[in-house]
Amino acid sequence: MSAVIEARGLSKWFGEVVAVNNLHVSVEPGVTGLLGPNGAGKSTFIKLALGLYAPSRGSVRVLGQRPRNNLEVLRRVGYCPEADKFFTNTTGYEFVFWMNRLWGMGRREAREKAETACEMVKMTARMHDPIEEYSRGMRQRIKVAQALASDPEVLFLDEPMSGLDPEGREDLFKVIRGLGEAGRTVILSTHVLYEVERITSRVLLLHNGCVLAEGDVRQIRDLIDEHPHAVTVKCRDPRKLAAGFVDDASTLSTEFVDGAVTIRTADPNAFYQQLNDLVLDDDLVVESITCPDDNLQSVFDYLIR
Repeated sequence: MSAVIEARGLSKWFGEVVAVNNLHVSVEPGVTGLLGPNGAGKSTFIKLALGLYAPSRGSVRVLGQRPRNNLEVLRRVGYCPEADKFFTNTTGYEFVFWMNRLWGMGRREAREKAETACEMVKMTARMHDPIEEYSRGMRQRIKVAQALASDPEVLFLDEPMSGLDPEGREDLFKVIRGLGEAGRTVILSTHVLYEVERITSRVLLLHNGCVLAEGDVRQIRDLIDEHPHAVTVKCRDPRKLAAGFVDDASTLSTEFVDGAVTIRTADPNAFYQQLNDLVLDDDLVVESITCPDDNLQSVFDYLIR
């Protein structure tokens, strides 16, 4: 697949503050999680890709073209900003409708697209209520609706889950996954790492304006073999299970808590194979296996150390 977004030596600074530093990034169709703590450069990268900022150095291309002051590109892009920016004295529907009109739609198309977008984010029942009466989560849904209304090929979502309740997050997860499965390109910016795990395994980690890692989260995880795994196994006889790992050179430590054993291993692949063999040979009954080190948070924490 050809890249939809390409950055080459992309940098952006504001005075002495370097927000994005020499990024080389290639984004293909599907959902990509743009990860990093606050101040990592996520929003700056998005605004560069939208043409809202001019690069200080290097270049960025979206759909094969430079986005800045390029109406042909921008008409194919949707954007949900992190901050709220609403017209006063309008309903949610009116906001989406007039954004569609500004985009260039006729009245009938703008009306139909606004209604469809509000339905996608489950705001149909409240879309004719004033925005000033909305909760934070409802305002967030309407922001996403206006980004979806033009049926964009490329969608930038900057912290879209902010303010949403658990039901709202699940609804938006489904919408984003559906867009990715349909072949659209979605950039999901967040500092809440588990949100990305619910949607995609394709990640781009930023830290201090630089690319820390990119690719499939498990491929990234495989790059740091020296990072130990802590695996907690709950079973009927945790001490018998732990005895099978005592003489293993890759076992770093064992700990027993509440009917479970936590084993820290330097070789997770070998650990899981040996665990399977022990369970089959000794007829040990395992109730659960958890590994908090096999998630994005552990990858990020390790890489920034």
